[in-house]
Amino acid sequence: MDTNYTVLARKYRSPDFSWLIGQEVLVKTLTTAINTDRIAHAYIFTGIRGTGKTSTARILAKSLNCLSADKATATPCGTCENCRAIAAGQHIDVLEIDAASHTGVDNMRDILDAAQYRPTNGRFRVYIIDEVHMLSTSAFNALLKTLEEPPAHVIFILATTEIRKVPVTILSRCQRFDLVRVPVETLKKHFAWVAEQEKIELSDAANELIARAADGSVRDGLSLLDQAIAQTGGKVDETAVLDMLKRADRGVVVDFMQTVLSGDVASAIAKVDQLYANGADLAMLLNDMMEWTHWATRMHPGLRVGGTDSAPYTSDQREQIKKINETTSLNTLSRIWQVMVASVPEMQAAGNQKQCFDMLVVRLMRIADIPSVPELMKQQSANNESSLRAERSNPAASNTNTTNTFSSPTDLASALSDAKELMLMTHWSNNIEVIEFSDGHIKFFDRKDDRDFPMKLKQFLQEKTGKIWTLEKIEQAQKTEELQTPGEIKKAEIESDPAVANALDLFAGAEVVGVK
Repeated sequence: MDTNYTVLARKYRSPDFSWLIGQEVLVKTLTTAINTDRIAHAYIFTGIRGTGKTSTARILAKSLNCLSADKATATPCGTCENCRAIAAGQHIDVLEIDAASHTGVDNMRDILDAAQYRPTNGRFRVYIIDEVHMLSTSAFNALLKTLEEPPAHVIFILATTEIRKVPVTILSRCQRFDLVRVPVETLKKHFAWVAEQEKIELSDAANELIARAADGSVRDGLSLLDQAIAQTGGKVDETAVLDMLKRADRGVVVDFMQTVLSGDVASAIAKVDQLYANGADLAMLLNDMMEWTHWATRMHPGLRVGGTDSAPYTSDQREQIKKINETTSLNTLSRIWQVMVASVPEMQAAGNQKQCFDMLVVRLMRIADIPSVPELMKQQSANNESSLRAERSNPAASNTNTTNTFSSPTDLASALSDAKELMLMTHWSNNIEVIEFSDGHIKFFDRKDDRDFPMKLKQFLQEKTGKIWTLEKIEQAQKTEELQTPGEIKKAEIESDPAVANALDLFAGAEVVGVK
């Protein structure tokens, strides 16, 4: 069935440089080059989809061949025969080539053979090669010489979203322009103008959602706006856009993160069930949670980072985030961010996203409960002070403990640490394989063969226990098996602890590297 409807992304495609939004540097450079007759023989435009690479190529082709002036002009008229034919993709001297379907060397040879002929209706023959990174290696090699020294009447314009896949030999022969993501505020102004032209009611909240979902792409944003108009019949509001995107309202995300950080697992899982039943896209919800964590970190009083005025939250939601930050440390925010980033590929690979998301929530709440290193140090310091006060209040009990007994190698390691005998403790924990250990007798093998160590340890043991110890050192030839050092024994005990095992499971590749 024939239709006269043209989608917004095509209807409002930039006809000249003044329509290109968010690419001020590109526009200024190209217009100056055209006005000063410094036109390069080859250009390459790169950037994400929908930022104007092909549109810029067509505008440049119009500028070079517009009949409204005697030479190339930065302001093509758009009404002459050449301009209209180029806009419609029908100009005989402007060839748009899709590299994805013309990847071979034979296709490139045909193009280069035709390039030798002078233009028919325009000043220049312009070759626009879209997605140029799709060309084969042989096709790239065939293009090299002509790209470096093309006929005077030929201009090459290459476009790609994967600039890293283009050989450096091609890049070195072109003027490169990187088209940036269009800012959200710029997109909002453009979409509001388009809605006005189309006589569509577009609320500010809906416009904000569409602009942010576009992720810097004008075409993606216009496609979303087109879809929203078709869904609502011409009155686009926040509810309709949220439903279309299957996205939770940011207020819901803020409330959900507050529940996660409160530690109420049952409430958090219940909220996930409700959001899932309402049709929320859990992968999108994870992205929203990451966005919240990023802005909550930037807004945290302990960080004092400026530039948070652009945070996509209302004033009430910002106040709620500030209150959450009063009881949440930067360390906690950093850890839940790491867990969420690690969960992105899991969500993509999971057969059941709901199950994966439930387990993610549980992990987030467990990781938030783990105390930070400074908190553990403060707790240890408080315990030491408490023990010291107890000794001072009961000196008799303290005196009874001056004679110590050591029941295991790890007990001795702890005693050396408490006594600040760091050299002895380090050597004992890392280098001594204990073969026999009893009250008054130690049989051991020294990996480092420190000859002064037995005497120093014997002196320490005598001072602490009040009796003489026998230290029996064996040589390598007398060893019958490989044994663990006290440090290795302690590390194995810690790794077997369920809490530590859970913490190690949260981070792929994590390991215990030291025990102090």
